[in-house]
Amino acid sequence: MKNSTVRAVNRLTTRWAAQAPAGARGTVLAAAGVWPLLALLADGSGGAARAELEEALGIPAEAAAAAARELLAALAGVRGLRTSTGLWAKTGLPLEEDWAAKLPAGARGTLTGDPDADARALNAWASDRTGGLIERMPVCLDKDSLLVLASAPTLRLRWIQPFDEAYGEPFAGPWADRPVRMLLRSTSLLDRVRVAHGPSGAVTLLEVDGAAGVDVHLVLGEAEAPVGDTLTTAIAAVTKALPATGASLLPDGSPGPGLAVGTVAAYSPEPRLDIETVAFEVRSEHDLLDHARLFGLETATDRDHDHFPGISSHPLAIASARQSALARFHAGGFEAAAVTALGAVAGSAPTRPRYRARRAEVRFDRPFGFLTVHRTSRLVLAAGWVAEPDTP
Repeated sequence: MKNSTVRAVNRLTTRWAAQAPAGARGTVLAAAGVWPLLALLADGSGGAARAELEEALGIPAEAAAAAARELLAALAGVRGLRTSTGLWAKTGLPLEEDWAAKLPAGARGTLTGDPDADARALNAWASDRTGGLIERMPVCLDKDSLLVLASAPTLRLRWIQPFDEAYGEPFAGPWADRPVRMLLRSTSLLDRVRVAHGPSGAVTLLEVDGAAGVDVHLVLGEAEAPVGDTLTTAIAAVTKALPATGASLLPDGSPGPGLAVGTVAAYSPEPRLDIETVAFEVRSEHDLLDHARLFGLETATDRDHDHFPGISSHPLAIASARQSALARFHAGGFEAAAVTALGAVAGSAPTRPRYRARRAEVRFDRPFGFLTVHRTSRLVLAAGWVAEPDTP
């Protein structure tokens, strides 16, 4: 996939993550599922709506549809990642063929005008495309709905090195004295954990390798740091826009949140990184129109004007834009899905130690963030925050 497109999608992810509230149990958002839809809209837009969509996308509107197609095709080639795009137009709504021809193959469907029947069909599509992870299409349908444009990226990863699962209670912090599903493992690769510095201090990043070219990065900021600062610092670090130092080069002590590094008496000269985190599941519902300016949809919601002359000769305005997202991190792997819909109307040792060896220990035992990242391109597929761990 093109570097310019990756940068544009990561830009939108960063801006959204900076604004997204953590929520009571956390949040998960997938700008990589929103960006192609905005790009397809931009291609058929006009006037002020076109300018706003260009600013949100970070590329010219005339290049947007081709970039969206190229991105979706590239994502479809990632093992473990399934991408789907759908368009449903009301019977009788004229679509501009030049615009419709730029949609991914097999994306076309029909709205009957019966909101209940259409909802059942769209819900079935969402459930089928996400393997049941998300069962409902996040769109508001009524008799005036003319068009629905949706995307459904779904990721299923297996860890290269699975975790061991145990039950325990954190010693301090907001999860103290509560039983949680703990995940434990060790590796000789110290630099799987790194530390970056952002506007609110140090951020510790742990890279958990997936078996199919996509990795999950767990990120822990300073205890009082805003969620947005921690996530945006982490995004900058994983995309190489911000330097991050591996544990092999960090000083002894506590160089990052949740991280301890030192040289100790050991039975083996090999370095070792001990990891302790928690299993989690996060679900989110996002109304993109709550951040209409961020997504370039502010003007496009004005029903008194036609904003998409390149899509249809019938005047169109955005009536709803929502995303349902899920992320699940467990001992064996990771699952994530996001359905986004835009509606238009009129993720055995010697007895005594013989060596001195480098040791690091990282613990995620209080709220933390996560990113799913395509290893080759550094495209951030999803970002989120874990406010509550899984319990036994």
